[in-house]
Formats: sequence, C-alpha cells, structure tokens
Amino acid sequence: MYTNFKIKPPFFEIGPKAYLYGDEMLKLAKVIDRVAMKYDVDIIVTPQYTDIRLLAEHTERILVFAQHMDYLPVGRGLGSVLPEAVKAAGAVGVMLNHAEKKLTLDVVEKTIRRADEVGLATIVCADTIEELTAIAKLSPNLLVAEPTELIGTGQTSDSNYVKATIDTVRSINPDIMVLQGAGISNGQDVYNTIKLGAQATGSTSGIIKAADPYAMVEEMIYSLRKAWDELHK
Repeated sequence: MYTNFKIKPPFFEIGPKAYLYGDEMLKLAKVIDRVAMKYDVDIIVTPQYTDIRLLAEHTERILVFAQHMDYLPVGRGLGSVLPEAVKAAGAVGVMLNHAEKKLTLDVVEKTIRRADEVGLATIVCADTIEELTAIAKLSPNLLVAEPTELIGTGQTSDSNYVKATIDTVRSINPDIMVLQGAGISNGQDVYNTIKLGAQATGSTSGIIKAADPYAMVEEMIYSLRKAWDELHK
C-alpha cells in the first residue's frame, strides 16, 4: 500500500473508459473538478493514458488515475504501460483488474508492488467475495466491489453484497476503503448505495450516456454528499 496517498470518504470514481478523449475529456474533467470542490468530495478520474497529463495540468481537485499499467521495469517492453511513465505524466494512482482488463492474482500482486515502488496509489477491482478477499490481502489502497454481471445494466448491488464486501475487507485490513461499483445510473442510485453503508461509489455509462453528462455529475455528487452527511452528521 502506497502510504502517502490521501483520500477521504465519501469518494467517487468516474471511468470514461474509451468513450471520451482529448478536448471532450478535458471539458468533462473541468466540470468534475468544479463539482468536487463545491461538495468537498474526492473524485478519481481514469482517462485514456494520452490524457493523463492534460487532466493533471488543467484540474485542481480531481485525482487522476491511469486505467491500467504493467509491472515491467524501465527498459524493453514495447507496447507496455510503464509505471514510471504513468507517474511522470501526472497520475497519482492506477486502476487494476477491471472486468474489461482482467489480471491474474499473481500479476495483480506484482503490479501493486511496482505501484508502491514508484509512488502510485492502487484501486483494484474485484467481482466475488472470494476475489475481494484474495486481493485485500495484497494491500492495495482501495478496492472496487463490482459484480461483473451488473456492469452497465442499471442494476446496483444489493444490501447483502454491500455489507458482506465491506465487512470482509475490514476484517482483513481496515485501512482499505471499498467502493461499491456497477449499475449506478443516477443520483438516486448513488444515494441508496451510500445509505447502505458504502464509503464510495462510481459511474461510467450513467454519466457518459446521460442526456446531460455535466448535470449528471452534479446530481450524483450532490446525492453522494447528501447521503453521507445524513448518515454521519
């Protein structure tokens, strides 16, 4: 676990995947940045590799993470994503093991260690309780509990899954916070997920495919803050 990384709950993750890039990605990132400051919420954004520096240099509050990286050292490895290059571009962390970029447990472990080495935080995705348990023991900074079958469906995880994932990770390492992903389509979904006890959630298609993505960012982060404050104040 990279110990210099700071993030506080409730936090949020917006993963544009391969939907947005360049100027359009920057426009959305600036909206996310403004909303993050307005509601005092840490928001992780995972742009295309080619946009990491663009976002890092033109935003203030968002946490720019790479969508993936490899664990290779500096040297040979054409086509690979070098940890040192990700760091130098301005990223503060990296996402690993997303359902669209699955890794073996051995590779997850090696990549977490390389991230720790170069000073990058890690947010690692897991599907089942068993996978979550195995990855939690590798000490990433953050975990995403995300049932693969719910991604992009508009159906969110049920209360049993949310509670079980949080309790499981807490029993292994209470310093690892868990983001509840998959199926978050609007502010009500965000509100409901946080009220179940989640420390964070996130969205891709719910924002990118919304009639007004900028307004949806505002709706979701407002709902995140509202639910958290109702529970904890």
